[in-house]
Amino acid sequence: MVLTFTCSISVTELRLEEVKTVLVAAIGCNLAWGIIDGFMYLLASFVERGRGIWAVRAIRQTSDLQAAHSIIAAAMPPLLASIMSQAAFEEIRNKLTKLPELPAHAVITKEDLLGSIAVFLAVFLSTFPVVIPFLFMGDAGLAVRISNGVAVLMLFLTGYGLGHYAGYRPWKMGMWMALIGSALVALTVALGG
Repeated sequence: MVLTFTCSISVTELRLEEVKTVLVAAIGCNLAWGIIDGFMYLLASFVERGRGIWAVRAIRQTSDLQAAHSIIAAAMPPLLASIMSQAAFEEIRNKLTKLPELPAHAVITKEDLLGSIAVFLAVFLSTFPVVIPFLFMGDAGLAVRISNGVAVLMLFLTGYGLGHYAGYRPWKMGMWMALIGSALVALTVALGG
């Protein structure tokens, strides 16, 4: 988000004070997106928990074992579901039917709220490494270049982390993330964003 703002700055036309005004707008935008993303995390957690309650109830209410096994399979990652035997599905079904009574509906938990706050902070705080050059440099042109470099580095590091997590080549994933992210920002700027 902030990279979109900083890439739209024309350092030949703006004074440092005007650049700082644009960056305040960028921080406000990230604040808004942090709130939105935090809320979406909360909503997704709530819906996922509700879907789980629905699935357990549906499994308990059906006498059709194949239907119960299908509900269980739908709740699992496809690869895991594809290697499960009918006996394994049946064991899971039996354990689910013996669980204590479930709540009438999903509720938001303390963990959901903490996760939502963590998402907000991750989105909002990711603004500051990109903004720091403008706070300490008097040359707007150099600040924009360093800021954009920091943003591309952050894209690379994010891609590297995702590649590592996904079991894909971290360096390659980092490079692709930096390249694609930079291209998307350039497209956004070109379209007036």
